[in-house]
Amino acid sequence: MNFTKTGKAGAVAIALLLTTALGANAAMDDVKIKATKLSDGIHMLAGKGGNIGVLTGPDGTFMVDDQFAPLTDRILAAIKGVGGDTPRFVINTHYHHDHTGGNENLGNKGVTIVSHDNVRKKLVNGATIKAFNKVIPPAAKAAVPVITFAEEMTFHLNGETLHVFHSPNGHTDGDAIIHFKNANVIHAGDIFFNGFYPFIDVGAGGTVNGVIAAVDKMLALADDNTKIIPGHGPLADKAQLVAYRQMLMTAQTRLSGLKSSGKSAADAVAAQPLADMEVKWGKGFLPTDKWITIVYDGV
Repeated sequence: MNFTKTGKAGAVAIALLLTTALGANAAMDDVKIKATKLSDGIHMLAGKGGNIGVLTGPDGTFMVDDQFAPLTDRILAAIKGVGGDTPRFVINTHYHHDHTGGNENLGNKGVTIVSHDNVRKKLVNGATIKAFNKVIPPAAKAAVPVITFAEEMTFHLNGETLHVFHSPNGHTDGDAIIHFKNANVIHAGDIFFNGFYPFIDVGAGGTVNGVIAAVDKMLALADDNTKIIPGHGPLADKAQLVAYRQMLMTAQTRLSGLKSSGKSAADAVAAQPLADMEVKWGKGFLPTDKWITIVYDGV
């Protein structure tokens, strides 16, 4: 998703895209899927929605996230353009619609959908994104993951070892991080918004400290040559992930200080504790004041 809007109107627009097929359909006609080669057989696909990771080869195609339903045909065409085919597997990094919206289309094509246990629960039962007061109805049967995991799992495909692991209470309560071990590539899901404040779904168990803990796990795996696919934003490296962590640590320290002194979210916004960070981090879809309001209960 192109997170370039600021202010309330931008946040509401993004909320619609996150949660409704109707909102997504209205904005998809001109979307093009761009493929970036990361190594032999591994690409990042960017369109509208969460960045996709793709592994191709003789054992079949493995896909990380699937954006919105109206883009499925274009995404599959892009996969074929880089040497792949209809995926054998797609793994959802979390439950939000801009990462799972293509599930039903892919499920109906026989693709095996994989996720953390909590992602399946939310897709089966429906959920509410409280920050935007958006109700997500239960998903169609074909969209629901048929293989789930609690802590970690490993795929062995196309000469690659993909270690999938959960980091609790980060962006949500069901985040999956995927480490392409041989290729030195990490798909971070929405744990990582490269270059701007991340949406943290506090109502779904997300916390700032949980995001920091997940970032620390990725940093322990990374070196200066690691390519990191963020949930949103451009392809990243370790240095950019380090800068993101520093931002989160600063925000957590300042906001938790206000919270421990009894300040409300409105008080925290009024105090402008992150004013010096606005220019660098507040130019995405969440300006600083809105971001504080959303994450305050999760600090």
